[in-house]
Amino acid sequence: MQDKVVLITGAARGQGEAEARLMAAEGAAVVVADVLDEAGEAVAGSLGAPAEYAHLDVTDLAQWEAVVADVVGRHGRLDVLVNNAGIFRRGKLVDASLDDWRLVMDVNCNGVFYGLRTAAKAMIPQGSGSIVNISSVAGLQGAGGAFAYGASKWAVRGMTRTAAQELARHGIRVNSVHPGLIGTEMLDQVGDQNRMVKGVPMRRVATSDEVAQLVVFLASDESSYITGTEHRIDGGMMA
Repeated sequence: MQDKVVLITGAARGQGEAEARLMAAEGAAVVVADVLDEAGEAVAGSLGAPAEYAHLDVTDLAQWEAVVADVVGRHGRLDVLVNNAGIFRRGKLVDASLDDWRLVMDVNCNGVFYGLRTAAKAMIPQGSGSIVNISSVAGLQGAGGAFAYGASKWAVRGMTRTAAQELARHGIRVNSVHPGLIGTEMLDQVGDQNRMVKGVPMRRVATSDEVAQLVVFLASDESSYITGTEHRIDGGMMA
């Protein structure tokens, strides 16, 4: 990751923050992107130069274009995008609110699409790049009780595979990561952790740092022949 220019969304806390910290420790120039300005600026500041913070609402294509253009304008390139930003809302098919459906799809699906599209346009001229999309185990199986969330994470899986096919000829790799139970604030919204852990063969919740290790591997040149693939990090949940 030495000297690579990396943009991570939702990097003000949780998995995104862990990814930013590990990328920076590996020598990358990290752009911490989020809508949580105070927290995001604090993370970027704690990483030291050349890390920086960028306000980015992933549901706004114009903001994507402005942030990526700024990064390329100042650094000359964009090597890695981690589409990490995401939200969770409960709700079954028959009773979930339409507002929740639109919001989840806007952040988790449209946000990833905008990131893929904008980053690809920046990476194609340079002939290289790595994009890591954070999906979920809910993108590999049914997500009863969280219909919109499951649909959005399946969409991320599909976009990853299609983008990988289209962008391989340009030297750009695209992969997805599918976390299970990870110890972040989002997990508190999902349900009873003690009950859910019983369904994990390893009988524990993972840390954000464990996910970050996988993300950094996929972002780096060490995974140079890996594209269009799904990587579970779930303690055996899907085994």
